[in-house]
Amino acid sequence: MPLLHVSRHSSFSPRLATVAAVVLLVLAGCGKSDAPAGPGAGGGGPPPAPEVGVVVAAPTDVGLVTELPGRLEASRVAQVRARASGILLKREFREGSDVKAGQLLFRIDPAPLVAASQNAQATLARAQANAVQAKALADRYKPLVEANAVSKQEYSVALASQKTAEADVAAGRAAVQTAKINLGYADVTSPIAGRIGRALVTEGALVGQGDATELAVVQQINPLYVNFTQSASDVLKLRRAMAGGQYKRASGEEAASVRVVLEDGSDYPLEGKLLFSDLTVDSTTGQVTLRAEVPNPKGELLPGLYVRVKLEQAQATNAITLPQQAVTRTQQGDTVSVVDKDGKISKRTVKISAAKDNQWVVLDGLKAGEQVMVDGFQKLQMMPPGTPVKAVPWTKPNPNAAATPAAAGAAPAAAATAEKAEKTDKK
Repeated sequence: MPLLHVSRHSSFSPRLATVAAVVLLVLAGCGKSDAPAGPGAGGGGPPPAPEVGVVVAAPTDVGLVTELPGRLEASRVAQVRARASGILLKREFREGSDVKAGQLLFRIDPAPLVAASQNAQATLARAQANAVQAKALADRYKPLVEANAVSKQEYSVALASQKTAEADVAAGRAAVQTAKINLGYADVTSPIAGRIGRALVTEGALVGQGDATELAVVQQINPLYVNFTQSASDVLKLRRAMAGGQYKRASGEEAASVRVVLEDGSDYPLEGKLLFSDLTVDSTTGQVTLRAEVPNPKGELLPGLYVRVKLEQAQATNAITLPQQAVTRTQQGDTVSVVDKDGKISKRTVKISAAKDNQWVVLDGLKAGEQVMVDGFQKLQMMPPGTPVKAVPWTKPNPNAAATPAAAGAAPAAAATAEKAEKTDKK
């Protein structure tokens, strides 16, 4: 029914017509605002499918890493000892520094050794003089014995005296050489290149009396050895799996690669290699001893340090790696959530082998191309069972990343909403 009726015969002014048009427009606008905006407006339409983060299963060869306890050891250790007796005069190195092979470390008083060397030289000179005299006598007797001027016995004595004198000369030369060697021991040098520790004796100490006195220890710390143990049962299982074709040797190399984890949990940046595995099993612990070599050019690692060793002995063929949060581990088994192309979620039992870089290595239970749910489990707790989801690629969150602009703007908006609600409550 029209809200305003104007008779054809009545006098209708232009001003009244304008007012009537405005009223009609206002009423029409109110009617549009009350109408629903579309099928999804208000509570009439279905809610959108929740988004969940997924990763696509991609089989590949994955290295199986075993983490074992170990301890570092110097690759070469030399005990510096006094090989000559005497008073220690001077120390020629700085404790804890790096030394070279043949570098002078200590000086022992050489005076007694010099005297011994001179005595040996004098003895040699006397022996040489006696040898000259004995030879001259034997040469003089030789024609005389042929002419029967001297007896053969006298000639034989002269020849024996010559041989004895020559032997004394040889002994004298050896004594001189020994004296020179002992004199050289007065300067104590480093037998190897490495890092030297503290001095075990001080200046003025009498060394080399009886036993060879230990003066210092030099250790070569580049490279270092790391000794660790592995359960004999684990070794047997690994060898059986490799023989059965489930695993293969790591990278096809003769020496397996190792990584060292320090006490604070950080990884040492340089990679080492496995040198050998012991042939016998410790009867008391059931462990097999292994040794690896680790480069240490900067001297960051020290002998005796306790570390963890990550050893890659084999590779699993056609294995799949998943983030650890995607796998649910219980006593009944390990399961994952698989999202099909229609958005339906199904539980799948999988076989887990080991962990590598915060990911589980899955040996069985998944096929190539399947989507495994990683994120969005909390969203499904508010949804009825069987609710389809929208799978989106999952990206690993960066804990050091700054807040996004949207998140930064959401905080002031939330604060303004809270302030407005507080004012309303006060009113």
